[in-house]
This record gives sequence, structure tokens and C-alpha cells, in this order.
Amino acid sequence: MNIRSLTRGDGVVIGAAALLFIASFLDFYSATGLDLPSVWDTDVYRLALPTIFLLGFIAAGLLVAARFQPEARKLAGLPLSAWGTVLAVAAAWSSLWSLITSPSGADLGAGCIIAFLATLALAGVAVAGAKIPALAGQLVPEPRPAAVPPYGAQPQPGAGYGYPGGQQPQPYGGTPQPAPPYGGTPTPAPGPQDTPAPAPAADFSPFWFAVPVARPLFAEDGSSSQIAELAPGTWYLAVEQRGPSALVAQTQDGRRGVLNDTSGIQRG
Repeated sequence: MNIRSLTRGDGVVIGAAALLFIASFLDFYSATGLDLPSVWDTDVYRLALPTIFLLGFIAAGLLVAARFQPEARKLAGLPLSAWGTVLAVAAAWSSLWSLITSPSGADLGAGCIIAFLATLALAGVAVAGAKIPALAGQLVPEPRPAAVPPYGAQPQPGAGYGYPGGQQPQPYGGTPQPAPPYGGTPTPAPGPQDTPAPAPAADFSPFWFAVPVARPLFAEDGSSSQIAELAPGTWYLAVEQRGPSALVAQTQDGRRGVLNDTSGIQRG
């Protein structure tokens, strides 16, 4: 489960469910001289609890759970998000009728009004949340990836103190060289630094990418054990090509594994 998979719309859904839970403990209706109970007293409210509150809780749970499940996973032939949308609209419809058909001689209580606002927000996000850019963004912003140097390139060392007149820093374990006379050419000292380094493979360069849906990341030893799950909306670093289509990817916390399904990935 990756919290970075949640959108701002999912945050509104979670907030609406919390508000609906608070409203369930408040007076649903009120009347002068009477202390009416909350909807948890089923002897008084036999329909409000299952048709408004329980439907709202289930709808919020399905909408959020759909973010952590593959798109192919369905319930009775429909995606979890579709079930959540239907139940959220049903809860909002029942809450609206509880406002219109209040008992004679009774006033609307705080629980009834707050429940309507919570289910209305829940249904609105479920129906149109994906079409509103402000709600489609990530709930927890992803830090921007740092610039990746070309494959095999080494960071350029900075000049020593007093550059250009100062002495250049020596490699660890190397033999210090005397400073050449003004205008002269330094003579390199023999040593391991004269041995040319092997050229890195030039057929692959690391790049940042994102997956369109959640995909498993398997261990590098070729076993079927899953070490992580790549979530959409998060940038990962491809560090190596493995076979004709697989990639060795590195997660934000430094774990590395093999991504076998690279179809539809977005390069950064």
C-alpha cells in the first residue's frame, strides 16, 4: 500500500467519511422538550442508519480501496470505484429525503444536516472528482527527482583552494606531484591512475519513469518474490536493462528489483 497513490479527491472522501461518522452520534431530529437519540438507536431510526450512514461508510471504503487494487480486479463484474460511486449517490439521495420528509413537529438536527453535507461531498467527488484538476492531483506531493548524470559519467571535482594558482588535490593513495614552473607542463607520475578505466556500456542510459497502474517489482535474483509495488504518480529510476523488455528499477527508498511489465510507462 502506497499512500502516494491517493489523490486530493481521495482526501475529500476520507474527510467526508470522518464527518459522517461524527454526525452519526449527533441528534438526527430535535423537538422541543424531547431528547431524541442518535441514529445508532435503531428503535427510533430504523432506516437512516443503513441507508445513509452505513452506505456512506461502505462507499468511502470502496473508493479508497480502489486506489490500491489493480484495475482488472472487479466485484460482480464492476470495478470497486463503480460500486463506491453507486453507493455514494444512494446515500446522498437517502440523506436528501431525510431532510424533506422530517416528522411533523420535529426540527432537523445537527446529525441530519451534517450527514447530508458529508454524503453530498462524497457523491460529488465519486462522480466528478477525476474530471476536476484540483482533485485529481496527488494528496502527498512527490519530490522532484534529481538530475541524473549520463550513464558512466563521474562527477567533476571542483578546483582546489586558490585555483588556478593553488595545488590540485591528489587522489587518495597517489604520489604528490611537485608544482611545475610557471608556464611549464606537469609531468604525470606513474601510478594506477595511468591505467585506463574500462568504458561503460553505451547502449543504456538511466532514466526516470512512472507506471500507469500499480505493478509488482520482483527480486533481482530472478525469483518470484515481490519486494515492492510501483504506484502510479510516483517517479522511479530505471538503472539497467534486463532482457528484451524488463527493467531494473530503483524505488525512492533505495530498493532495487526487476519490473517485468514495462508497457505504457511514462519516461521522465
